[in-house]
Amino acid sequence: MTMETRIRSLADETYPDVVAWRRQIHRNPELAGEEHQTAALVADTLRDLGLHMRTGIYGTGVVGILTGAVPGPTILLRADMDALPIREATGLDFASEHDGRMHACGHDAHTASLLGAASILAELREEIHGQIRFCFQPSEEVIPGGAKFMIEEGVLDAFDGGDGQPGGGVDYVFGQHVRPDLPAGTIGMRPGPFMASADEVHVTVHGEGGHAAAPHELEADATLVASQIVVSLQSLVSRHAPPGVPSILTIGRLIADGATNVIPESARMAGTFRTMDEDWRREAHGLMERIIHRTAEAHGASADVDLKVGYPAVVNDPDATAVVREAALTYAGPDRTLDLDAWYAGEDFAYFLQRRPGTFFTLGVGNPEQGITHGLHTPRFDIDEEALRAGAGFMAYLAWSCGHHHTENEPARS
Repeated sequence: MTMETRIRSLADETYPDVVAWRRQIHRNPELAGEEHQTAALVADTLRDLGLHMRTGIYGTGVVGILTGAVPGPTILLRADMDALPIREATGLDFASEHDGRMHACGHDAHTASLLGAASILAELREEIHGQIRFCFQPSEEVIPGGAKFMIEEGVLDAFDGGDGQPGGGVDYVFGQHVRPDLPAGTIGMRPGPFMASADEVHVTVHGEGGHAAAPHELEADATLVASQIVVSLQSLVSRHAPPGVPSILTIGRLIADGATNVIPESARMAGTFRTMDEDWRREAHGLMERIIHRTAEAHGASADVDLKVGYPAVVNDPDATAVVREAALTYAGPDRTLDLDAWYAGEDFAYFLQRRPGTFFTLGVGNPEQGITHGLHTPRFDIDEEALRAGAGFMAYLAWSCGHHHTENEPARS
């Protein structure tokens, strides 16, 4: 019996548990930094599997450690655990029991799938090459993100795997994210730049308030100036971005809290800037500030600018992505292996990829026939739970395959 067949069989056996874990986590969503119940469920499950554990990493982070019987590389598999401040509108029997909080980004599915992968691989300990770390991360949804701090607290470094022997540092990192726009059970990947950096732009324009019937008596109308800034900022992408470097600048919020007969003293705006080139990203920050300040000054106003630097771009290692693609072709099949376009969402898994070779890939969870088509970060987001069978099984197969095929010319880090 081939390993993919064995893992597929084990994935079928653990599937009911994976669904139950997902539903339990979905009922009890916890926001960034508050994932105490989820972390407890993860720790209890890993403990029952006989894995060595580290808990309390960056507050609620948990790492389970499985040391195989055969020497080999150290592979980190990551899932995020936090929910979003969204009021759920799915009508599911296991919908959120906490008003205003929801797993609208699929982190419940990520965590359940990784627990399933751990269950599968624990059964194959004697045939595991090297060490596998199951990393359950808090605070992915809120800048500065939990990945950066888990790395700072040593999840990629050498530490004891529970056998009394000093383990090596992590060699490869892998993570998956659900995609409702892709068919359930499909595995998608893209080498090189895959997801965008995600920065926040916050601006307050200061003018002079007064009666709406007498704008000519004011030094500056903050509402008008803010509107001019929105228009002027469009030149950042259209006239300054290098050709061939994808960039997005969107102002999604503009508040000038006056009235029909009141010109407000100030206006506030907020948006996001996204790209996949770090050099251009840094240059763009300076250009944004210059455009905002000079536009405001030209109209007799002033502006406060706060650029919140978010996650860097997700850049998948080409060789590691080739490993993922080969594993997907074998485990999922050619018709369920997808080559993806760039995706302009942000992800703090980027920090792992800055430190180690690896790949962030996708798990399709959509099913139009069941009405499962709603996007991430929306109140009606849901998944086809059949995808969890592939979510757990493929992560397990990928980890086994990567370790098994690790060769002499790709030595493990010691």
